[in-house]
Amino acid sequence: MQMSTAHFRTAAISCVLFPFLFLSSARAETIAPFKDELFSSQTVLETGDSGDFTRIDYDEMRDINGRDSIPERRVKDRYVSLKVRRVQENQTLQLPTGPMEVGRVGRDQGQAFTVIFIHGRGGDRRLGLNDISFGGNFNRLKNLAAENGGTYYAPSVRSFDDKGVSEIASLVAYASAQSGGKPVVLACASMGSFICSGLSRDPATVAKLSGMAILGGAPDPALPKSAAAKARLPIWFTHGSRDSVYAAEGQVSIFRKLRAAGQPVRFTLFETGSHGTPVRMSDWRALLNWLIR
Repeated sequence: MQMSTAHFRTAAISCVLFPFLFLSSARAETIAPFKDELFSSQTVLETGDSGDFTRIDYDEMRDINGRDSIPERRVKDRYVSLKVRRVQENQTLQLPTGPMEVGRVGRDQGQAFTVIFIHGRGGDRRLGLNDISFGGNFNRLKNLAAENGGTYYAPSVRSFDDKGVSEIASLVAYASAQSGGKPVVLACASMGSFICSGLSRDPATVAKLSGMAILGGAPDPALPKSAAAKARLPIWFTHGSRDSVYAAEGQVSIFRKLRAAGQPVRFTLFETGSHGTPVRMSDWRALLNWLIR
């Protein structure tokens, strides 16, 4: 992959010392800090594309074994706050496309923003509500939403085809209506990226979205010509450099095409990371502060 590395040393040092310098410049931050010292102090190995591309140092011994009390099963207690469960509820929403099982964290209506997380194959709403696995990263997302007046939805996606796309479009419309038209961010992981890709072609849904995050997702060659691209919807990709399911190079290529066309896009590459690394390591506060507009 070809990267622009002009002023690399200065950029790298600045990113290590000030992790949000490049992520939140020229924009007031919407999301207040939550355990940033544990989740946001990531070392930037390389920057390119005027800071839109970052390569992050990832180390399994440090970021899994050093972070978990039981590797890949239970994070150490200091990484989580379980008080957020007081504002968590399982619901069955009656949507135009039929009933949908969701986990909801935060307000039922009048929220300042909404985040919807789409799991991959074999998952359901429990994955996005899991406090103690994935390095505590979902617990952080839940707390960031609840403490900042937002709502977090983790739906059970029954299929990743057109039917699933239609059902999530109904959820996006519902969340937008419940909030009175406030920002909605859609985050899709792994095969869940098929949902983001499908919705990127739907102008009505794109108009209700503030941005998308795609975590370890499948490259979508049609994305540069989609309704999302035409609307210049902000998209942030995160990916592991050693992803054996969806190769990083394919997603980087999509990022470059979108950026060349003037779309606001960012890409975080976790060096040596695997397919599951973005779910564990993506900095939700940085993503939300950039995607919520």
